[in-house]
Parts: sequence; structure tokens; C-alpha cells
Amino acid sequence: MCAAFPDFRLGSVLATSFTGTLSERHGNPVERIPTPHRLVDWLAVYGLAVDSCTPAQLDLARELRESIHAAATAAALQDALPASAVQVINDRSARGRATAVLTPEGERRWRLNPASRVADALGVIAADAISVIAGERDGRLALCASPTCRAAFFDTSRSRTRRWCDMNTCGNRQKKARFQAGRRQNASSTE
Repeated sequence: MCAAFPDFRLGSVLATSFTGTLSERHGNPVERIPTPHRLVDWLAVYGLAVDSCTPAQLDLARELRESIHAAATAAALQDALPASAVQVINDRSARGRATAVLTPEGERRWRLNPASRVADALGVIAADAISVIAGERDGRLALCASPTCRAAFFDTSRSRTRRWCDMNTCGNRQKKARFQAGRRQNASSTE
């Protein structure tokens, strides 16, 4: 997690990290971009710096997030992709006009147009989602094993058997719950 923004779940895959801005989807949902300013913060963490964001742009971002989540979930389950989700992802990708640029250090950065920074940033996220969902990357889409989370994540582990979207949150909670259940069971069997 980023020290400046400890409540953001940060991963190495832009699109699935973006879907993580709404966590605990099947429990008590936690909205991690509740205001336009928080979206600005999240985008900055991923190198997609925008000056500002309107409430309408935040709504577009959330619509994209939910569309990516729906399509990634379907792909992970090997179901048909929802047509409405595909349409939103494609629309955001087409509207973005970001340009990939190479830095002197040999890193890729995104150049966003000053007139359409948020649309460009969402286009980058949508294009990343297309790459992941289309299977163009080495890894597999999976769903978090936590019954309250069920976040889509991109598994790049060697065995492709990762169970948790984030070991520090969902995985740790599940391990702790198993440990406590074992202690309770041991305590009751010694009585």
C-alpha cells in the first residue's frame, strides 16, 4: 500500500487495481473513491495525474470500474462477457487520447491532454482492462476467495493458484479466522 494513501489497495495491474476502489462488494462495501478528489489521488498514484475531477467524471469512472469488474468476473468464471460492460469499456477506451511516452530512464509514462485529462486517464484504464480480459498478458483472471470480497484480480503467480486479491487484507483475515476457529476448537475439545 502507498504510505500517502494507506486506504488504497494497490496492485501491479491497473485495471483490476481500479476495481479494488470498491472493496468488500459482498459484505459491507467500502468505497475508496467517495469524492472526486479521492479519484484524483488514486489516479496520481498510478501516474495518471489530473488537476481536478468533477462529480460527473467520478460517476463515469465508477461506471467504468463496475463494467471492468463485471467483465473481469465473467472472464474469470469463463462466462459470456456482459454486453453493457463491454460497451462501457470500449467507449472509455475510444474516448481516451493519452499518449505513451518513453522517459530518459527508459520507463513508460502517460501524457494526458490538458483538455481531457480525466477522459484520457479512464481511457488508459479501459485499454488496460481490454488487454487483461482479452488474455493478452501472462497470467489469469481470478476471483478473491473471501466470501465478502470476491474481487477480480490478475494472478501472475508461477502456479496461477493465488486465492486472495490481497494477502495483506483478505488473505490475512481468512488466515486469522481459521487460526481463531482452530483455537476455539482446541479449547472446547480440552474441556
